[in-house]
Amino acid sequence: MIEVEGLTLSRGGRVLFRDLSFALASGEALALTGANGAGKTSLLRFIAGFVEADAGRRVFASEGSEARTDMFHWLGHLDGLKGGRPARDELAFQAQWLGADADGTEAAIDVLALRPLLDLEVRKLSAGQRRRLAFARLIASPRPLWLLDEPLSPLDARWREAVGVLMQAHLDKGGAILAAVHDPLPVPSRTLDLGAGR
Repeated sequence: MIEVEGLTLSRGGRVLFRDLSFALASGEALALTGANGAGKTSLLRFIAGFVEADAGRRVFASEGSEARTDMFHWLGHLDGLKGGRPARDELAFQAQWLGADADGTEAAIDVLALRPLLDLEVRKLSAGQRRRLAFARLIASPRPLWLLDEPLSPLDARWREAVGVLMQAHLDKGGAILAAVHDPLPVPSRTLDLGAGR
């Protein structure tokens, strides 16, 4: 699905890691671990194309302009939701932006039990409810690679388990997950430890 080769990455003048290489295959989850400041989020942001590397490269299974737009979903530490919109409108905007159809959006609403929340403004939702709303775009408009930054942190035990089921379904369909975590992922995964940070 993706290969990272000889990656050296720095942020704020500090080298996070040198000559890092790894591959992630279809049907596989890889958990990025390490202390705060070790470079987990920066690595995800590099793969998403948000930051440049000092050296090295990333290679998607399908290269080209469509790789950025059709290959992966990004779910960052911040949910990327507009607080003043009703949840219904925010989900509709996100789904349309990502090319989801009505059936995909309805499926996401049902799977993540969002219907009772749709008339509320996003800013009135709890952190866990906002995370479920953010996850809806991954379900509404499927893409092979999920790039996730601390995806479970605001969720309670019930929803951690439920999202684990969604993750496993994604892997079973040949998708892949690369996630920065402090807690173990709720699916079988390899671990890439980025170290102690500074």
